[in-house]
Amino acid sequence: MNDSQFDDIRPFHDDEVKSVLKETLNDPEFSKTMAAWLAPGLNKKVPKLVQGFIRLVFKAYLLGVSSIEQFQRKLAPFAGFLVRKSIQEYSVHGLENLDPTKAYLFVSNHRDIVMDPAMVNWALYNNGFNTVRIAIGDNLLSKPFSSNLMRLNKSFIVKRGLKGMKERLRAAQKLSKYIHYSILEEKANIWIAQAEGRAKAGYDKTNSAVIGMFSLSKPKTVNYADYINELNIVPVAISYELDPTDIAKARELHAMAEEGNYKKRKNEDMNSIAKGMTGWKGRVHLEFGNVLQGSFEKDADVALAIDEQIYKLYRPFETNEWAQAMLNGESFSATTEAVSQLQARTDKLNDKIKPFLLKQYANGMRMKKNEGPL
Repeated sequence: MNDSQFDDIRPFHDDEVKSVLKETLNDPEFSKTMAAWLAPGLNKKVPKLVQGFIRLVFKAYLLGVSSIEQFQRKLAPFAGFLVRKSIQEYSVHGLENLDPTKAYLFVSNHRDIVMDPAMVNWALYNNGFNTVRIAIGDNLLSKPFSSNLMRLNKSFIVKRGLKGMKERLRAAQKLSKYIHYSILEEKANIWIAQAEGRAKAGYDKTNSAVIGMFSLSKPKTVNYADYINELNIVPVAISYELDPTDIAKARELHAMAEEGNYKKRKNEDMNSIAKGMTGWKGRVHLEFGNVLQGSFEKDADVALAIDEQIYKLYRPFETNEWAQAMLNGESFSATTEAVSQLQARTDKLNDKIKPFLLKQYANGMRMKKNEGPL
């Protein structure tokens, strides 16, 4: 069995790297986007000069790259730079209980579009594990260059824009087969979020539909629990002291509460990606759980087992405690730099939006106590 049946969703192969890189680096949208991120001021004044320079720099830096591993090694310094510049302290626990020679399906909570899988990858990369194949929604791949870069970085595509029920079912079955193929046949690690979309209200909960997708490719003769157990599912909890996109999330939640809907602005996802990557996060803690093994009978059983581990592994910070105290009208004595920053952000918002920002952080405390969301 080979992976040709997954050509429309899989990451690129080594023999595709050179041609895809050439196409990507010559795409005007790539240099335009990079220039807007890396040198916004100069890009407004002399766009052609800046964009041309950036294209040449990337071409020189990636010259000779002919494999996915080489591409990721070239990305590693940038990942390290982001960690150093946007994170005060990055801690990782739990990997010592896992075997780097085995393949795992990492199911994590989801707060940031890019940084969640990036944090997992950075931990694996620095501890002798193979990096993950990342599940990413096709809604984030509107531009060809972004799709190329994601698939060069071992991302595989989750098709969310399909309309017909039969089409959606076929796509989900193919995704299920691909995940099993990756884990069992190719011994490749996988990362997927516990639910579609970020937990914008700050309360993490596994969607049973995600678990249901895992078993869509199960033969009728195979026991459900055996099929789930062979995936080596490992729950992962990512805890951010500060969320760079918290205000944007609060405004979206307020709009949903007031108007019942929220319409994204042009390039909003790309702006969220940039803000999440470069914005200050304070401390970040990553905790890997234990491999799920059990006599599961249904998807809800697996989802509950993942949630139990994530709630146990999640690490609240003083920002979470402060937000809870503010919502309860209580005093809070421990003042850290992160709390001061969060307070300053909150003070700038109008009274209607403030609660939605505070709840994002306070819900972390409720999760830890296994209480429902605010």
